[in-house]
Amino acid sequence: ERKIGDLTIRIDRGTCIGTGNCMKLGEEVFDFDPEKICTFKDPLGDIERDQLIEACHVCPVDALIVIDAAGTQLVP
Repeated sequence: ERKIGDLTIRIDRGTCIGTGNCMKLGEEVFDFDPEKICTFKDPLGDIERDQLIEACHVCPVDALIVIDAAGTQLVP
């Protein structure tokens, strides 16, 4: 789980199937670990809020969860 701006991003590593869709739109934030499962880059790069939400939204198995500062789940 990482806080990026006003958003909290969670990766459900048990659900991720390694398509890399999130990395196509969010290469500043997401990477593959050695097992080809999504993980956070360290350090995180800069990314626009809308781009980050879209990068999470394109996951075909909903392995990325986005929650805003009010606690509302935006993705999936």
